[in-house]
Formats: sequence, C-alpha cells, structure tokens
Amino acid sequence: MSKDRLRLIRSRLETAFEPAQLELVDESHLHVGHAGAADGKGHFRVRIVSDRFRDTRPIQRQRMVFEALGELMQTDIHALSISAQPPTAADTGGN
Repeated sequence: MSKDRLRLIRSRLETAFEPAQLELVDESHLHVGHAGAADGKGHFRVRIVSDRFRDTRPIQRQRMVFEALGELMQTDIHALSISAQPPTAADTGGN
C-alpha cells in the first residue's frame, strides 16, 4: 500500500505543478504507535520546486499543495511536511 500511496501522491504533485524537482519521502516508519499511524494514514515529507510557486507566499504554496492532494489529505495522509519553492538560478542551471 505504501508504494501505491507514494505513486499516487507523486502523480498528483507532478500533474498539478510540473516540478523542476520533486522529492517525496515516506516517513511513516518513524511514527509507529502514533495516533495517525494507527488509522493507516501516512507521514510524508515533500520538497518541490516549481514555476507555479513564483510570486506566491509560503502559506499560499502550502495551500496549493494541499489542494493538489485533495481527498488524499483526508484518506491517506496524516502528516505532511512541505518545502515548496519557485526555481532559482541554481535549480535551473542558470547563472
């Protein structure tokens, strides 16, 4: 189930943001015994770099990620740590 869940989350984020970079880590194993783990939902960390975040504030980026994940936030995800940034010259190979 965990690999399917990761694929689904990754697919949603790729579709919504066409990211230059996307790192998605399942940290559920670190939360065994936690209330969120008991109901089968996962704990995840995401780092995403996308042009879609240009000219947005950090809180807007968080909301955009939550919106892209939709019902997964209710059914599959208990906790989500998000780093969402627009590209910099270093991300795109520019000067």
